[in-house]
Amino acid sequence: MANNYPKLHNATWPGVVGKGAPGAEPIIGLDTLLKLTANAEVDGQRFDGVDLWLADPHISIDSDFDAVRRKADDIASYGLKVGSFVAPIWAGAGGGSAMGDADDVKRFLSQVRKACQIGKQMREIGIRPTGGVRIDSSVGVEEWDKDPEGNTKKIANTFREAGKIARDHGEYIVAEGEICWGGMHSWRENVKLLEMVGMPGVVGYQADMAHSMLFVLGANAEKDRILPRDFEWSDKAALDAAYHKVADALRPWTLDFHVAQNDGTTFGSGDHEKTGRHCQIDDPNGRLDVTKHAGYWLRNNNGTLTRMMRHICWDGCMFPNAVMEKQETWNKVLAAMLKVREAHGWWE
Repeated sequence: MANNYPKLHNATWPGVVGKGAPGAEPIIGLDTLLKLTANAEVDGQRFDGVDLWLADPHISIDSDFDAVRRKADDIASYGLKVGSFVAPIWAGAGGGSAMGDADDVKRFLSQVRKACQIGKQMREIGIRPTGGVRIDSSVGVEEWDKDPEGNTKKIANTFREAGKIARDHGEYIVAEGEICWGGMHSWRENVKLLEMVGMPGVVGYQADMAHSMLFVLGANAEKDRILPRDFEWSDKAALDAAYHKVADALRPWTLDFHVAQNDGTTFGSGDHEKTGRHCQIDDPNGRLDVTKHAGYWLRNNNGTLTRMMRHICWDGCMFPNAVMEKQETWNKVLAAMLKVREAHGWWE
């Protein structure tokens, strides 16, 4: 019998991230993404749900209960459940820097609180059986680098307060490390930050396969580079060992997981800072063996399943709209997700 856990989700934020700004492609509406997700099918199997972007024009972070109910009913009409949220904690979306002044932190935590309230409402409605609230430090590496120790302490204090809010709402926080976020731009800095927060199981790591792989190259953190500057991608064993080191360090903190492909370069679109480039799942330049490397996060060192993630999500941020609006794209993604689940999932 085929595995049915973890549940397979598609991300909706790629319809927004890097889009809508001057010179960028237009935003893709939520209903379009829901339709494409629901229509994806491989050998009779489909996506189980979606992870959501809690900001306009998809779902307003200021939605009242009636608006949340209507959106939940809309998503349910596609036969989909809801998982993790992206809380809009950035200054441009109403939040502020996690290491900023009192007003910045207040705005940051207000967005977390609103996301947790929506999460609780969707759990009560019955459409959201699993998922955390995704955050980051909402500040660039250059600003953080002015006072690394002091600024990481400030971020940790903010994340700890976010964790308290989440815990009060029956939620948990997942912090996504990327090379573009100060204090979260290397594997070592992510571990240091999470240890400083000190709320395991409440404030954890969101491991995106593509973003986390870039840590091995020391992008934005040369001192934490694992692979040498003259590394040749043909050396698969060296990549495996380096990537395993990153996963071993962060796996104990990992509460949410994104399947993704990466070509080892960086890319930004619209007003989004350059970060790890997400590739199409069948991109010949993809550096990851997606099924194998997913196991670095979904299995312990002894090979046993962590079973920590009740659902996993595909992330393909900053794909061109022409790619995202093709049904074939999501059929291929679903096929890859099914392979990951068969290799590293279980049956209930």
